[in-house]
Amino acid sequence: MIRVGSYNIRKAIASDRRRRPDRTITVLKEVAADIFCLQEADRRFGSRFSAIPPEMLQTHSPYRPVPFDVRPGSLGWHGNAILVSDRVEIIRHEHLTLPMLEPRGAVLADLSVAGTALRVVGMHLDISGLWRRQQIRSIMAQVATQPTQLPLVLMGDCNEWRPAGGFLHDLGPWFCSAECGPTYPARFPLGRLDRIITGPGIEILDSGVHRSWFARTASDHLPVWAELKL
Repeated sequence: MIRVGSYNIRKAIASDRRRRPDRTITVLKEVAADIFCLQEADRRFGSRFSAIPPEMLQTHSPYRPVPFDVRPGSLGWHGNAILVSDRVEIIRHEHLTLPMLEPRGAVLADLSVAGTALRVVGMHLDISGLWRRQQIRSIMAQVATQPTQLPLVLMGDCNEWRPAGGFLHDLGPWFCSAECGPTYPARFPLGRLDRIITGPGIEILDSGVHRSWFARTASDHLPVWAELKL
């Protein structure tokens, strides 16, 4: 069993509008996923440093970032990052460039958990349905050109309010969106914006939304999780 999670951390800005990376780390530890995809993981202005100081992540959490090394001091690419626990081996990784109206990107990592390999894509899709569909097609086209093919998990803030249709329809019947629940806004969630989507060869054993007090105050999104069997 592999436990995965996705979380839009809103640059670690809590509900009191203060940057609280300590609270973000608390939520990550509560969910206790083997693999976490983060969105809005970097600050918005200036040098775009990580919203969670790397030394704080190393000292106070069980996670390490997949080293995309796109920008000094950043965890990922266009705010997308992947964190892994000590149980996970990083095989290879790359960032994906997406068609966009505003800056968007995705990150890809091939990982091994207890000898089981899978491919993880972390993404933050556009608020426009037209651009979302173009972006998911671009992601899948870039996945198809990878040197090897592995079981695939897509995770992130998809900005899709509908339970089906749109970019989900474009993925085809072979992909399954985990039944997690509404995640936005965190205090009174209505929209199922955050998704975990699995490809062929992966069974979803359980899934949900993490709704602790810390989660309701650490960001404007709640994190989602799923337990998977390959």
